[in-house]
Amino acid sequence: MSGATVRLTKHHGLGNDFLVWIGGLEGRGSELAIRWCDRHRGIGADGLLLANLRPDGAWRMILFNADGSRAGMSGNGIRCFVQAVGDSGPGTYRVVTDSGEKQVEVMPTDDPAVIMASVAMGVPAPGMPSLSWDAVGVHPDRPVSHIDMGNPHTVVGVDDVAVVDLVHIGTQVPDVNLEIVMPGPEEHAITMRVHERGAGVTEACGTGACASAWAALQWGMLQAGASEVL
Repeated sequence: MSGATVRLTKHHGLGNDFLVWIGGLEGRGSELAIRWCDRHRGIGADGLLLANLRPDGAWRMILFNADGSRAGMSGNGIRCFVQAVGDSGPGTYRVVTDSGEKQVEVMPTDDPAVIMASVAMGVPAPGMPSLSWDAVGVHPDRPVSHIDMGNPHTVVGVDDVAVVDLVHIGTQVPDVNLEIVMPGPEEHAITMRVHERGAGVTEACGTGACASAWAALQWGMLQAGASEVL
């Protein structure tokens, strides 16, 4: 990397934290994600984002999970990404991910260290279950949806998200992002916990929130209109 201009910064969206590297880093993303995202021996993060500006003015985003695996999309990750690359301030950013191009609208706040960012996430699509999903043994009366948000999600409705051993179940289905959801606390809201593929239990997940809201709408747990995922 001799002579290259690079910059590494750390950001979070709702506690879902990422390292963003701006500059050339071809071929080393997986290796460095494992090293840098380690919370005991490295910097600590849920993932590493690589950023390069394309000739057409769009930014290229490549995402590696904390375990070094490559992922197609992250809702909170892309918001962290535009904060890192957004030296020009508020506006619309084009970001090309492994799951296609996304539009991100950045709005200012009273705090220069904080941005508001809205992402056009696209339409949820039917997804495939984990290869080991049948081994989990979810009760047949529980609602389950497999959803593609540019990355794979499985959403399960439960009575109480706090009592579920999410680490145990999540490690049984390591090839998907697993969300457990329940209604409330408000009428227009659901509560979600997430075990992310390649990162484990995280504070939040943008694509997971979208998948969970979509699943809850299909099940009748949420009504169409303004809703919150907590």
